Amino acid sequence: MKKSIGTPSLIFPNPVLVVCTYDEGGRANAATLAWGGIASSGPAAVSIAVQPPRYTYEALMKRKAFTVNLAPAKYAAEADYFGLVSGRDADKFAVTGLTAVKSDIVDAPYIGEFPYILECEVTHTLDLGVHTLFIGAIKDAKIDDGATEMWKGLDLITFDAASRDYRLPGASVGKAFEIGNKFKNKL
Repeated sequence: MKKSIGTPSLIFPNPVLVVCTYDEGGRANAATLAWGGIASSGPAAVSIAVQPPRYTYEALMKRKAFTVNLAPAKYAAEADYFGLVSGRDADKFAVTGLTAVKSDIVDAPYIGEFPYILECEVTHTLDLGVHTLFIGAIKDAKIDDGATEMWKGLDLITFDAASRDYRLPGASVGKAFEIGNKFKNKL
């Protein structure tokens, strides 16, 4: 039996998406967003949801570019700070000491210390009410040189919106597109 819990905007796990943009004056800004993810695999695209009053919203509308930076555990406090303070009020890179690197692909910076980034160009926007959904075509993805396998050793954190905790992913329970094969001939 299941019980109704209403209409929470919760799903687990959420990646911790730190979105970087340049403001109108060319200053780098970073904002941690709770809502977003892969929107398409062909063409490769990501979605992010931003409220119109946010400083990042203005930059997205004007520059039509952003980067998505996945936060490692050792920078969880910095990623959290990026979501607590507006870029109108603080130079977040100066405060945290992290490095804004100019993308050579899109008109947006990325965080030099974060191990995995997506460089995106805004292709679509959709007003959803409280948030506007931005779809960004992924123009390039960058990963640290030291990463031998895509995610191993990167210690990328997720966000648990229900408990408001940052978490590290757990152990593997099986290979995708393989473990379900046992049901293929059961009909």
